[in-house]
Amino acid sequence: MLTHLYINNFTIIDTLNIPFSPGFSVITGETGAGKSIILGAINLLLGQRADTKCMKDASRKCIIEAEFDISRYGMQGFFDENGIDYDPDDCILRREISPSGKSRAFINDTPVQLSCMRTLGSLLIDIHSQHQNLLLNEENFQLNVIDIIANDKELLNEYKRRFSEYNEARKKAQRMREEIAESKKNEDFIRFQLKELSDAGLKAGMQEELERESDMLGHVEEIKATLYSVEDMLGDGNGITPRLKEAARSLAGISSIYPEAQTAAERMESCYIELKDILQEVSSKATDIEFDPQRLEKVNSTLDKIYSLEQKHSVTTIDELLEIQSELTAKLTHIDNSDEEMAELAAREQEMAEKCKELAKRLTSVRIKAAKTIESDIPRTLASLGMPKARFAISIEPKNMGADGCDRVAFTFSANTNTPMLPVAQVASGGEIARVMLSLKAMISGAVKLPTIIFDEIDTGVSGAIAERMAAIMQDMAHAERQVISITHLPQIAAKGSTHYKVYKEETNSGTTSRMRILATDERIKEIAQMLSGSEITEAAMNNAKELLKS
Repeated sequence: MLTHLYINNFTIIDTLNIPFSPGFSVITGETGAGKSIILGAINLLLGQRADTKCMKDASRKCIIEAEFDISRYGMQGFFDENGIDYDPDDCILRREISPSGKSRAFINDTPVQLSCMRTLGSLLIDIHSQHQNLLLNEENFQLNVIDIIANDKELLNEYKRRFSEYNEARKKAQRMREEIAESKKNEDFIRFQLKELSDAGLKAGMQEELERESDMLGHVEEIKATLYSVEDMLGDGNGITPRLKEAARSLAGISSIYPEAQTAAERMESCYIELKDILQEVSSKATDIEFDPQRLEKVNSTLDKIYSLEQKHSVTTIDELLEIQSELTAKLTHIDNSDEEMAELAAREQEMAEKCKELAKRLTSVRIKAAKTIESDIPRTLASLGMPKARFAISIEPKNMGADGCDRVAFTFSANTNTPMLPVAQVASGGEIARVMLSLKAMISGAVKLPTIIFDEIDTGVSGAIAERMAAIMQDMAHAERQVISITHLPQIAAKGSTHYKVYKEETNSGTTSRMRILATDERIKEIAQMLSGSEITEAAMNNAKELLKS
């Protein structure tokens, strides 16, 4: 529960530093005194976004800090999961907004993401403001009420997990259907492209080899003439080879009288052997090479086909063409096997759907049971709030499977026996809606261990004895290890609080500021008397206030 609240430099609040008590507390004050500002500060601790407009003095940091006693609510798992120090007796949430607009969030002095603070805040405080009565119009809110009373969180989470799997399987099957339809629409063209590439007989390195061969066949005469010329220069007669042989023999002949000549003779002999081998190779190539116009035409034709395919597919190499050929082959294989793949995906989709339907059926069952409990309890609570003829019913109808199950929920209401049952928002007045909402909140609070509940003028549209009964319900809610705080304009509710806070404005040297303080008994009498009679407090109002406090 909330034990302390500190606010500094927030809208018209200079500094507010105030303790909070367990049980049922009330906050009163004139319209515009700053009650909504205090709620706004608490909302920042619950993860609401902020900017520099919330600062009273734009040159100073804004700080909002709240301390909580969470020793009875089993929250250690949250702190362990998020790597935050756990102090059950003094859990501190703090928001800081700098003059530049930068916001920082802390839990027990550990910097955290705003989403983390928002998650913890939702476990600590529930703020019910007037506009939340409009939630009675929303099917999601109504279904959430039923799920809370049904205590079906584990079942609902399991269903949501399975539905997510089913949704993924459904989307995958749908994508497959679309891909198959698109592929089959282009199947003939894909087969034509693949046949064209396959018929080309493409191989890695093929283009370079053919380009070299084409270049050679186009210059056969030049190559042949050069080879014959080289053969003449190396061959018999005046060629280099026989002359080198003769030179080696001459040097060998004088080696006996001139030993140094032997080395030169041996080297020349080696050169002779090498040149003779080259001569034989040149002579062989000169004889073998011939101009083959048919081969040249075939090579160039193949190259033209390759160039044409490269241009058609916007590539420059055979490797890229081979990659495209592989992709086209895979597409055709996919098309050929699509019926089998589609059958597998459809079977998976159906399997997931059946699991979801089974879980949804179980959800419907527990929701119907919870709805009956709500239908039984709410009229009793409404009767205690001055609506003895009120009827309240919940219809649960089937709908297409969705993220929250297969149930369409509607809360229907009638304030009297002679009026038809219609959706709550259509037939209930402001005061009736407030009483229905309080009845629901009382049920919810019994099912959820929320440490602190703040009611912001939930008493709108009611007065007198009904207000007293609403206060009694809030008192009961505060007895179950829960702190309930009611912001109210009604003296009947203000008198029921075990602690009474007053919010008021005060003029200071720096301008108007909002203050908040705990009222002593005599101050409470005066405050409640003023709420009863207005600005001029009468003796009758004072006596009435005393009687309200005694009761």
